[in-house]
Amino acid sequence: MDNLQLKKTANAVRRDIVTEVYSAKAGHPGGSLSAADLFTFLYFEEMHIDPKNPKDPDRDRFVLSKGHTCPGLYAAMAERGYFPKEELPTFRHLGARLQGHPSMQYLPGLDMSSGSLGQGISAACGMALAGKIDGKNYRVYTLLGDGELEEGEVWEAAMFAGNQHLDNLCVIVDNNNLQIDGRIDDVNSPKPIDEKFAAFKFHVIKINGHDFDEIRAAFQEAKNTKGQPTLILASTIKGKGVSYMENQAGWHGKAPNAEQYETAMQDLDRIDEELAKEA
Repeated sequence: MDNLQLKKTANAVRRDIVTEVYSAKAGHPGGSLSAADLFTFLYFEEMHIDPKNPKDPDRDRFVLSKGHTCPGLYAAMAERGYFPKEELPTFRHLGARLQGHPSMQYLPGLDMSSGSLGQGISAACGMALAGKIDGKNYRVYTLLGDGELEEGEVWEAAMFAGNQHLDNLCVIVDNNNLQIDGRIDDVNSPKPIDEKFAAFKFHVIKINGHDFDEIRAAFQEAKNTKGQPTLILASTIKGKGVSYMENQAGWHGKAPNAEQYETAMQDLDRIDEELAKEA
């Protein structure tokens, strides 16, 4: 998929994210929107997956460690064909498959139920080690929030991954610099993120998480790295694509009202119009 098509797909993912959260009257739009380009690249270009065979033992695995941003994951999965897009407005509704955090019990295609911050990366390490033991070629990807790095379990998992030389593991940090209570620097800064992961024997790559050329190059570099896991530290904008949500910690975990929903759709319409001019 070329960059223009990736950008169009990512904008569709953002539209889906806003629709999900608006329909539920609850959810986490800010961090879902900041990671939309990463979700899009993973599901449409990077990962070896088949929506028609979600339990393929040779598939690549993905663990959304920051499970509260599942609106972005569900949007990418729906756009990729794991389930009908018409199901997205059922997000967080009673009896729906699209729960407020990913649940393998309900939705095929999920590799891990997640949401308790810090735990997803540990599960991903286990999957990566299992692949090594079984002689499998699949890769394991996990996406963390930068605020999540304040959890101690993250660093226990990082120590394990480095010591076990899990070069089939790629850890991605959505570094939008905001968490539920404000700026990560003000709450409990985990910085320097790059130097800390390097100290745990990770190969570290820093990118603009909204630039598909940089994203593509980073994932290729990760695949070429042998003997150690990789960290992709992606600099992003919380609420990316929706004017009033961008860089606003207040949009970490609340839903837009009807007027705000229309404004968001207009913002995303303008992005589509600009992308159409690039064709």
